[in-house]
Amino acid sequence: MNKLNKPKEKVSYFIADLHLAENRPDITACFLSFLKNDAIKAEQLFILGDLFEIWFGDDYKSELTDAVIEALTLLKEFGTKTYFIHGNRDFLLGNNYALQAGMTLLPEKKLITLYNENILLMHGDTLCTRDVDYQKFRKKSRSWWWQGFMTNLPLWLRKRIADNYRKKSKQAQQTKSIDIMDVTESEVVKDLEDFNCQLMIHGHTHRPDIHQLTANGKPAQRLVLGDWYEQGAWLKVTPTEKTLLNIPLKIIN
Repeated sequence: MNKLNKPKEKVSYFIADLHLAENRPDITACFLSFLKNDAIKAEQLFILGDLFEIWFGDDYKSELTDAVIEALTLLKEFGTKTYFIHGNRDFLLGNNYALQAGMTLLPEKKLITLYNENILLMHGDTLCTRDVDYQKFRKKSRSWWWQGFMTNLPLWLRKRIADNYRKKSKQAQQTKSIDIMDVTESEVVKDLEDFNCQLMIHGHTHRPDIHQLTANGKPAQRLVLGDWYEQGAWLKVTPTEKTLLNIPLKIIN
């Protein structure tokens, strides 16, 4: 039984692409409010990547990282289970931080059963196969040797490397078409059929929508989560409905 000694509501939430950063206290405030007022009543919270704008390593600490630990730990105390899939910005987030925050780390593609329905979860960047340059970097940066090398560098050097990569990434995105940075539908179908599933939930593309398609010879859906740059955005799932919701960010001086 949870801290309030009450059964949890039959609801689960899905979020992605918050890109929490010290220079965006409005996003952090919205996220903490969502946890306090909504997620704390739910059975489960699934964070599908890019919770943070950038992650230097579990040895990096700030008021922001501590505030997130405190808020997510409170969720655990109240009986809400929190799960995390790495994104393309926070893929170095490790077991140490996850343990402190009470999060369970999931693999990059995870099939769950929720309210008697199978759902395939992922961040979504693996679906963007037409972005060849990014996929090459992704393959390298997820390797054990690259991550081992990076996490053993001094923190100051990791910060410099990460900042340089972020600048180059933003410049590269300006020259890429929208189609290149969106998902490849055939890859979506392939994943659904590999997992024998009819429903996928992901983030990454920052284009919240519910797409209808065909997989395994049957109707299927792809639910895309919204980003938090200009609003708070989450998917609410109950035994009877799935709803994409958002609220405006409050201006914080």
